[in-house]
Amino acid sequence: MGSHLSEYLLSQGHEVTVLDDLSTGTRENLTAVPGHGSVGLVEGSVLDEATLARAMDGMDTVFHLASAVGVKLVVADPLRTIETSVRGTRLVMEKALERGARVLVTSTSEIYGKNGAVPLGEEADRVLGSPLRSRWSYSEGKAMEELIARTYWAEHGVPVTIARLFNTVGPRQTGRYGMVLPRFVAQAVAGEALTVYGDGSQTRCFCWVGDVVPALVGLVGCEGARGDAVNLGSTDEVTVAELAARVVQATGSSSEVVHMPYEEAYGEGFEEIPRRVPDITRARELIGFEPRTSLDEIIARLVDGARGSRSGKAPTV
Repeated sequence: MGSHLSEYLLSQGHEVTVLDDLSTGTRENLTAVPGHGSVGLVEGSVLDEATLARAMDGMDTVFHLASAVGVKLVVADPLRTIETSVRGTRLVMEKALERGARVLVTSTSEIYGKNGAVPLGEEADRVLGSPLRSRWSYSEGKAMEELIARTYWAEHGVPVTIARLFNTVGPRQTGRYGMVLPRFVAQAVAGEALTVYGDGSQTRCFCWVGDVVPALVGLVGCEGARGDAVNLGSTDEVTVAELAARVVQATGSSSEVVHMPYEEAYGEGFEEIPRRVPDITRARELIGFEPRTSLDEIIARLVDGARGSRSGKAPTV
């Protein structure tokens, strides 16, 4: 997401500085960006106050994307997940207040937890499992992140907007941390079995990163979105089982589809979210947001990219 956002901002004539600890991202993601030589890279953590201050110096707009990536990391390291969301966001907002910068905070559809009343509007209730289960640490951390951001807007007037991202996919994304679609594509292209966790009846909506990034930029400049949360995602709902079948069809692969219990994938006590579909009315009204890339087109692009990576060719987007 950060590399695609950087690419878009550069194309609009902006100067870009990236802060990344490279724990899950890579330098290669940034070097894939046209004009990447114009991007300033500060290697370090959002939790390091001095490094964060240096990265934000001279910036009038901040896109706060720092967060745990994928379910596997969330379950494996819940404490760091929460710390990055809570302390990291507090530091970002404090530095933005000092510098008079506007902020876009990226939140998540995980905010809604197990609420099955789809489509999910921004005012929908949060329905979570026990706080003793690390699976919910990401949702809890992001909820605090939103509260911190909104409080800095309400009490200090920091111009901040919260974007709640539903499943966003695109080039440079890896499936190693639990992202289902890039994992399926990589397995199919390699001729390996596609692993579906659970029975595959859970549903998701996948949105192309190229549709989401301009919306992030639109929201950070939208006066009507200040202090508020806005859903961004596709409304094209698909079961994970059907998704696997469509990937196999798109690749022409002979890969079989196998099922794995959640406990084997994520550990005992893991809870899955059965449905996750956004209501994007607010985004439509505020910035004219409309996902334009179909799921079949998304799959085709990811397949082309995966095959290009295996052959050593740069993927075309």
